[in-house]
Amino acid sequence: MPRDLTFTLDALRAAYAGGLRPEAVVEEAFARLDALNDPGIFLHQARAVALAEARALGSPDGRPLWGIPYAVKDNIDVAGMPTTAACPGFVHVAGADAFVVARLRALGAICLGKTNLDQFATGLVGVRTPYPVPRNAVDPALVPGGSSSGSAVAVARGLVAFSLGTDTAGSGRVPAAFNDIVGLKPSLGALSSAGMVPACRTLDTVSLFAHSVAEAWELFALTAGFDAADPWSRPLPRQQLAPLPPSVTVAVPDEASLRTFGDTAQASHFRATVERLRHGGASVREIDLAPFYAVAELLYTGPWVAERVAAVGARLTEAPETLHETTRVILAPGLKFSAVDTFKGLYRLEELRRACALALDGIDFLCVPTIPCFVTLEEVAADPFEPNSRLGTYTNFVNLLDMCGITVPTGPRPDGRPGSLTVLARKGEDSRAAALALWVERGGAAASPADGPADSEIADGEIAEDEIGIAVCGAHMAGLPLNGELTGRGGRFLREARTCAAYQLFALPGGPPARPGLVRRGDGSGGAIALEVWALPRAAFGDFLAGIPSPLAIGTVELEDGGVVKGFLCETHGLDDARDITASGGWRAALAEE
Repeated sequence: MPRDLTFTLDALRAAYAGGLRPEAVVEEAFARLDALNDPGIFLHQARAVALAEARALGSPDGRPLWGIPYAVKDNIDVAGMPTTAACPGFVHVAGADAFVVARLRALGAICLGKTNLDQFATGLVGVRTPYPVPRNAVDPALVPGGSSSGSAVAVARGLVAFSLGTDTAGSGRVPAAFNDIVGLKPSLGALSSAGMVPACRTLDTVSLFAHSVAEAWELFALTAGFDAADPWSRPLPRQQLAPLPPSVTVAVPDEASLRTFGDTAQASHFRATVERLRHGGASVREIDLAPFYAVAELLYTGPWVAERVAAVGARLTEAPETLHETTRVILAPGLKFSAVDTFKGLYRLEELRRACALALDGIDFLCVPTIPCFVTLEEVAADPFEPNSRLGTYTNFVNLLDMCGITVPTGPRPDGRPGSLTVLARKGEDSRAAALALWVERGGAAASPADGPADSEIADGEIAEDEIGIAVCGAHMAGLPLNGELTGRGGRFLREARTCAAYQLFALPGGPPARPGLVRRGDGSGGAIALEVWALPRAAFGDFLAGIPSPLAIGTVELEDGGVVKGFLCETHGLDDARDITASGGWRAALAEE
């Protein structure tokens, strides 16, 4: 087989279509691993098993991951393989696949083995392991990032097409930044955690590392789904990767709250990335990240440390010698928290959640540096704690605030170290975050973020069978006050459109928010009105409909191109004291004229 074959989904599929056999790919993967001479990447190599599975695949059968090699973080179960969580005293052979692993197996993927991690997923540096430390794929002087160190390095080194990690405080994002790859951290509950060794059970999620945003998204779409056997699984709306709406508002840390700990190159690179977003058409709003930092502090100074103690069971008190020294020091304070402390922590978190929600009011995304600065092996050897804490600056608050996120490379800094950005969004808005990340990945080559993914990477603009199309012409449009009622229910933007020339638009009395009313006229007195067409999951439509106040209603709207779609209309009795704004041609234009 070609030694220069890139282990990506697209390249492997093309090679298989040309006659390449999966067993040749498995053999090449382990040959690459041997050539690297890096014993810290894998804690268990499944050479014989992987080769046997590859041979047993037979001919290509249409499964989307047929013959695709991947790796699994060693706190996620793979049937017949040991699970250690990087703690030799914890080792057990898994009797069954974790839920996500089972899905990947059914899709034809081949697991090459289990990868190294910070013990019990407690750390962001990737060196808190009793085994050899994986070497950073970009610069061997740097830490590999953690806790999903081996999983990230395996992808970055081209050994696998993708890998599974986990993310509680940033473990699926920080290693991606250190190794110049994509890291997707789903909404909590989107990927089942069944078969995963917990770190903080209420905050854990399986994460994905891949070579590109499009492939990370495809893998997420293939593995996401409600698991009734997992009490932490949530039935989130089905999502498709779709273009961004024409108006996108991005929040970034303001100058006073941008933290890079003296790394001026990191600060400059982040500002340059933000400028690309602004020049591409995004509305950028600088906000104070102080309440987000306050949330982040709770993770290791509040009672969530006790939740980590609960995850390791009685090991901390009955068998402390089995724990890595640094892990033991971090977990020990968790023994002192009381039930009262736990409730106080929860109360404080709710106060801060409200403050963070207010800071993000009217904002679509929060974009932050994935890491504030780089950390070297030498720095961690001198101080095992403070450099690790710095790495959680922009990651520790995310799961506590129930956000989703994706880390995307942004090109090298002037010193050659990799730049990266993390796009964060609200729970269930994974597809929107991925769409913006895809634009960033392209280097801003598209005219604007609203140009979105390439046609081959997104939904085709058509309404799926489990969706209902809905035309919005007012406060529910992108960037306006009620758009969250769509996006929060899994709604996706399809396109801008106009009605046929038979409608009038009125500014209705009342508010806030200000709203228009769309009315069809049969006497030729109307005009074509600008609107947006969105797709909403059918399962969420009833709940959305219940929140629509009189005199607004959902009816059938005829479009300029002759098509029809369900959309907002106004009952005529609601036009008393309303102002005719049809001449403006649409709600956005009318607002701009005020």
